[in-house]
Amino acid sequence: MAIRLSSFLSHVERGFSASDPILKGGAWDTSRTLNYNIGLGRLSLGVRPGQTLVEPLGAILVQAFDLADGSTCLKVSLSWSGHEDASDCARSIYEKPTVDWTAEASRVAATWLAGPPPKAEIARLHIAEPAEALAAVG
Repeated sequence: MAIRLSSFLSHVERGFSASDPILKGGAWDTSRTLNYNIGLGRLSLGVRPGQTLVEPLGAILVQAFDLADGSTCLKVSLSWSGHEDASDCARSIYEKPTVDWTAEASRVAATWLAGPPPKAEIARLHIAEPAEALAAVG
């Protein structure tokens, strides 16, 4: 495997510290859980505004697996506390000769710091709308 889960998550953590060293008046509080046998890693994110209190902020899940051609793929899923409906924020990173794992980790950190994506707005059609308005929508 070209990149280790722990290395990738370390690069993500450094991306957070570089982008926003002091968050909500406190320090970052991160913890990692790794299972190398099945290729899973979890980076739990929080902020420690006081001496003992930790406010959970979300997590980054990483799944590493080998593709049929022998290259590595990382599937990264982002989640934010209080936004469980934004669980579809996932991205795959494929190993290529030109891939810069550190830059990819920085992009993951920046995406998480930007916050959850806005909910897709569902257009609601009213029964009372004229047929011409419905035809213009389609």
